[in-house]
Amino acid sequence: MMSSKTQIQATTENSSRTLIFWLLCFGFVINGVIINFVGPLLPTFRERWALDDSRAGLFSTVQFAVSLVGVLLSSPLITKKGFKPAITFGLTLMGIGFAILNSRAFALALFASGVYGFGYGFVTPGTNLWVGESYGQRRASALNLANLAWGIGAISSAPAAMYAIRKSSINAVLYFSAAISVLLALYLLQQHFGKPHEEQAAKPAENSKAAGTGVAILLGILFYIYVGTEVSTSYWAATHAERAATWTANTFTLAPMFFFGGLLGGRGAAAAILLRLREGTVAMTGLLIAAAGELLFLSAHSPVTLFLGASFAGLGLSSLYPIYVAWLTKWFGTRARKVGGAMFAAAAIGSATLPWLVGEVSHATSNLRIGLIVPLAGCGVMLTVVTLLRPNTRS
Repeated sequence: MMSSKTQIQATTENSSRTLIFWLLCFGFVINGVIINFVGPLLPTFRERWALDDSRAGLFSTVQFAVSLVGVLLSSPLITKKGFKPAITFGLTLMGIGFAILNSRAFALALFASGVYGFGYGFVTPGTNLWVGESYGQRRASALNLANLAWGIGAISSAPAAMYAIRKSSINAVLYFSAAISVLLALYLLQQHFGKPHEEQAAKPAENSKAAGTGVAILLGILFYIYVGTEVSTSYWAATHAERAATWTANTFTLAPMFFFGGLLGGRGAAAAILLRLREGTVAMTGLLIAAAGELLFLSAHSPVTLFLGASFAGLGLSSLYPIYVAWLTKWFGTRARKVGGAMFAAAAIGSATLPWLVGEVSHATSNLRIGLIVPLAGCGVMLTVVTLLRPNTRS
């Protein structure tokens, strides 16, 4: 029987963990707004600086290429100092970079995207790994809730951008979001993040057989392809919608909102579904839905089918990233802090290269529909890799 002192300590730790979880979820809302805001602004930026698709793709390339540096630095920082320094530093950088995004010069706007991309490289791995370590057997469900919060921010970015453009108040939205990000970082500095979940600290050897080099390579491919596929679709969604149909206003900027709406709804449902169904089964089903959505989106010619295709693509992709992070923490135990650096680096490389590849293919063929075959092919690659991993057979 536990002593009253032990019971009080456990209750306090659980309360602190819950508070930090919801603060990090709020941080992910801000993260989702910031990292996706440039997509709906892309038609405006293209017009302002007379950008072709190749140059327009540089925003995604810069923010995620620089985020790779953040990811690589965050891994040793988290291993040595814990999660707090990485997450708070990242949130601060995201706020600073976002505040100067709407600069008059194209080069300075690219620099701003690099600054908040650098911060993204610290915040995203730190938050996902903290949740994965802290919630044990409930990690997949908890990670879905955390990434659901990110989806709330992402889905808010498109209507916020549309409103800001119509009211000529882009800077006001940027400054407000930046201030919240910095203030949240300051508040998190006052919190005690605690230790990893007991299961992770006590049983690293239990996972060692399942988590060899081959598993790490395949998991890295999933991180690379998934994030590249998601960002490629959301980043080019507004531009593709603008060209694919006739519009009476700038409502084509809402195309990313429908994509993230599917992502948001799927993650909300997946948090409950993953408590009952195996992760591998959910992942395979999601990939099939995503492929169908990507195909519909790239071939659509009307606003309704464009928005419907974007929604199904987001719905199918919704549970994948939280599941991949759950596999990382489950199969590698406490080694996930080190191995996670490679996984999130792969994700950053995917974010930097696949949206750029869409732009390059579009520029070369003068057809963005052909460029969007890249994320569709990504769904096929992930289906193959998940089949090879056979996650439902792993402990």
